[in-house]
Parts: sequence; C-alpha cells; structure tokens
Amino acid sequence: MIVELYSKTHVGRVRQGNEDNLLVLDLSTSKSWTCSEGEEMPAEVSRFEVGKSGLVLVVSDGMGGALAGDVASRMAVEEVRNMLTGSGMDEENICGPDAPLIDCLRRATEYANLAIHLKSQADSRCSGMGATLTGAAITSDGLHLIQVGDSRGYVVRGSEIKLATKDQSLVQQLVDVGQISEQEAETHMFRNVILQALGAQSELTPVTGRVRLFRDDLLLLCSDGLSGKLHAEDMLRIINESKGDLRQASEHLVQEANDRGGEDNITVILARVGGDELTSPDSNRITVENLSAPPEYMAGRDDDTTEYP
Repeated sequence: MIVELYSKTHVGRVRQGNEDNLLVLDLSTSKSWTCSEGEEMPAEVSRFEVGKSGLVLVVSDGMGGALAGDVASRMAVEEVRNMLTGSGMDEENICGPDAPLIDCLRRATEYANLAIHLKSQADSRCSGMGATLTGAAITSDGLHLIQVGDSRGYVVRGSEIKLATKDQSLVQQLVDVGQISEQEAETHMFRNVILQALGAQSELTPVTGRVRLFRDDLLLLCSDGLSGKLHAEDMLRIINESKGDLRQASEHLVQEANDRGGEDNITVILARVGGDELTSPDSNRITVENLSAPPEYMAGRDDDTTEYP
C-alpha cells in the first residue's frame, strides 16, 4: 500500500499564535514530523510504502490560550510519537509485537493524556490546558480512527465524502437526543464545549472506528478551524477541483477557511492510498465500523479560555 501525504497548518486571521499541531509517523522507518519542527512538510514524509508496522497521522488542537494551548498540543503529538517509537518511559509495555496498531495508538493517547494532565497540575502557567486529538492508524487491515474532542476525520471516495469521526461535544450530544438540529449546532452558544480533552482529567475514553480502504480513497484530518467554517460538501468540492493535487487541495482548504473569517487556527492533513494491494470500490458508499460511543462527562472548552464546566 502506498500513501501520499500533504499537510498544512495556519494561524488563521485572528489568533496571535498557532495552538494546533500534527504528527506524521511511519513506524516502519521511524520517519516522523510535527509542525512544531517546521511549518513546511519535508518531502521525505510526503510518500510512504506502508510496511507491517503501519503509518500514524494525528491532528491536535490545543486549548487554554497562548502558552498552555501550544504546550498541550505539542505534548500530545510528541508523547504519542515517543510512546509508539519506544523512546518514552515504559515503552516495553505500550505495545506488544502482535498488538493491533490502533490498540497501540489508544494506549499512547492515554499516556499523552496523563502526561498533559500532570504537567497542567505541576506548572501554574499551564493550569487548565488541554488538547483534542484525532488520529489515524493506517495498515494493510485498513484505516482505524481514534478521537478525543472535536477535531475531525473525513473519508473521500469518488464523489462522496463522509465524516468518519463523531464530535465529543455538547452540541453533538444535543443533536443526538433531538434537542437541536445540526444547523442550529453550527451557531449554538455552547458549540465550543467538548466532552473530552487530553489533560482535563487523569483518565479518558477515546472514541474509535474503522473504515475499509479502497484504491484512491482520501483521508482528511483537520482541526475545527477548518470544519467549523466549511461543510463537508465544500471540502469535497475543493478537493475535486484540485484534480488530485494534495498540496493544492490543502492550501485551498485553508484559504477558504480564512476567507470565511479565519477566527481559529487551521490544520489539515490529506492522505491518499493506492497500490496493487488495494482493490477498486464497487460503489462510493463509505461505511464506518465499530464506532464506539463518546463518554457522558464534560471536560472543557475548545477555545482560548481556561474555563472548565
């Protein structure tokens, strides 16, 4: 399986700093990159032949404002990378030789949560900080997704796009029980309140799901700086207009979010899968399997404040 990648992050038009971060990690070669290591993605992490160990992609949106949000998202991607590559503490326990990659990513996410939580308690400058995390584990078995918070993962297949994650947010919960509509959720006064965040508590329950991959499927991971401004149909249109150019598609997605206000940081990862190992789909229908339910408790606000309900 071949995966082609492009990612882009932008501060937006309102915020003073960029509290988003991302991770590209090929576990077969240990090649990796986070956007805190440079704004332009290196060519060496733009294309991978996915080996037995798999490929991990992560988007994290920091919360807490200024220093704290940046620290939280950077810790999220770095702790996940360290644990998966064996450079973190207790690395011998994080993932057995035959453990599915999604299980390893879940354990690494849980460890990152604890590390951020302890940091927020130990350093008054980071008090109340947190971060979202949406991650993808790509192997020959398909695409597995893990989520904490309200960053998102979409899958594009031909003329169809599907939200493959489910926001762990208050407004999503209100939509689920029928109290508000999806349209009302877009402008609801509590749209930034999320049910989980890395660092908010010492333990958490990530949401997971699986998508079978077919040739030329496209994965889009993004922070809510993009999904809060563009509907899925807008994303699909921009991607299709880019005619397969991932860099152009990423830049146009970010530009469109900025043109619509750019009040938040914007981060995008686009990944296209191919190779002889994959078959062509019989239809454009996209199915998300085994999507676990989000937890009931509320954790924090996905904005510049440090307020927790």
